[in-house]
Amino acid sequence: MRPSWVEVDLDAIRHNVREISRVVAPAQFCAVVKADGYGHGDVPVAEAALEAGADRLAVATVTEGMRLREAGIEAPVLLLSEATDADVATLIANHLTPTVYSEGYLSALAEGADEPLAIHVKLDTGMHRVGTDEATAAGLVARIQDDPALRLEGLWTHFPSAEDDAAFTGAQIKQLRQFVDLHTAAGAVPDLVHAANSAGALLYPEARFDMVRIGLAMYGCYPSPACREVATLQPAMRVVSQVVHTKRLPAGSRPAYGRIRPLEEESTVATIPIGYADGITRRLAKIGGEVLIGGKRRPYSGVVTMDQIVITMGDDPVQIGDEVVLLGGQGDEEIDADEWAERLDSVSWEVLCGFGPRLPRRYRG
Repeated sequence: MRPSWVEVDLDAIRHNVREISRVVAPAQFCAVVKADGYGHGDVPVAEAALEAGADRLAVATVTEGMRLREAGIEAPVLLLSEATDADVATLIANHLTPTVYSEGYLSALAEGADEPLAIHVKLDTGMHRVGTDEATAAGLVARIQDDPALRLEGLWTHFPSAEDDAAFTGAQIKQLRQFVDLHTAAGAVPDLVHAANSAGALLYPEARFDMVRIGLAMYGCYPSPACREVATLQPAMRVVSQVVHTKRLPAGSRPAYGRIRPLEEESTVATIPIGYADGITRRLAKIGGEVLIGGKRRPYSGVVTMDQIVITMGDDPVQIGDEVVLLGGQGDEEIDADEWAERLDSVSWEVLCGFGPRLPRRYRG
């Protein structure tokens, strides 16, 4: 077994759920566990979130919902996008809650339902990814109201820029509220109105409505610096390996493929069994990326290879078996997902989701 893994602190997940729930109360908490729980492991994260008080879960695909059901999780599970018509029977059999924004898909659900099926209608208020316009959404709501096989459980929308565009987000909140008020007055009263992702939930009290959908913040990352003033979160992920080989090299040596960088002085280098096949992108070595060994930041000696990296230790002692932290804390130092994202011109969401299946998940808490 390669001594490289992703370590997940489930107590941190529980803390974050409780902390965010405190901030957004009395809104319900929907824990977003799509993409294998943002790389943390969907089933363990879902179980920890529910233990900490989450009311329901959300996923992207029917297959993700099935994984939760097969693990024995019975909490409501919301699908965040429409599935295919071919997946309707599986969706219903697994008691998943569909999101709807097209008439054809609603028809397929109505035909397949053998008891009142809870539906969430998604209104597009500016994300322009999925969801529908007000006229189509109104038609969907009316049809649900008229069909005994269907039940209007939710009306919702999604924010594309809650972390940095207050004016646009405010307009979205207003549009959703007006749509809900109009249909509530006409007798179409949903159980749940929801709009807020992590940034929306933490930064806009008026966006919390009946429920918030929390992804990134549940895993201990902040969508924006302003969110740090609202809640105190704990990172749940560490990416860890061990030193498997060391050698002393003279100044001018050029480790790894391409021989891109000479050692400035005689140095010990350490080989670590983790590489770009595991999610350690090659660019990190070229743009100043570092790892933690012995509680200190250490630079890459050369490019990241598929299975291994080489790290410059200078004259500091290092032994085979020493812990190496690529993401997370060690001693008084920490390399977090935001640091990776800033170096890579990316986002912390992508960083967390990028660690591959060759890295086993180990759980604490």
